[in-house]
Amino acid sequence: MWSMDQDEPLKQVAGLLRQRNAIDNEIASIIQRPMTSGHLGEWVASQIFDIELEVLANEPGFDGKFKSGPLLGQTVNIKWYLKREGLLDTTEAETLDYYLVLTGPQSAAVSSRSGTRPWRIDAVYLFDARELRAEQIARGVKRGTTSSMKNQQWVDAEIFPTVRNSLFQVTDHQLELLKLFEP
Repeated sequence: MWSMDQDEPLKQVAGLLRQRNAIDNEIASIIQRPMTSGHLGEWVASQIFDIELEVLANEPGFDGKFKSGPLLGQTVNIKWYLKREGLLDTTEAETLDYYLVLTGPQSAAVSSRSGTRPWRIDAVYLFDARELRAEQIARGVKRGTTSSMKNQQWVDAEIFPTVRNSLFQVTDHQLELLKLFEP
């Protein structure tokens, strides 16, 4: 037999979604794009790493170009994965120089049941797109959406919180900004 108490969880979720929609609208008004992890990640990375985003969000292969620093003028594809599950969405675009990947906590690619995907930055990785593509071709692994990555590739590409990739040194100011998104 149905009771009104059974509706309480649904009512609670509906109320929380109204709050979330209001927050998402505020964020969208700041970043000038819809509030998704992709758009927000691109905006956050552009602010921290001085990247000029492409005017159109659907530019094939890359999201923007570095405006300063050692990668000045280089193209970048930005990802924000709310968990680092060891997979990377890649592209075959020849115009892409680097992937800049912001991630939340490291996690195995398992069931999401009862899990969460917190909006935070635990680590940042910088991959040379051409080197990565060549390595994946040599290994004969899947490329594109959820492409195969070895754990050592993630380790070697890390630029935050530990600098392991010699291509990019996070500045003190960038470090301060990244820490705003730490757990």
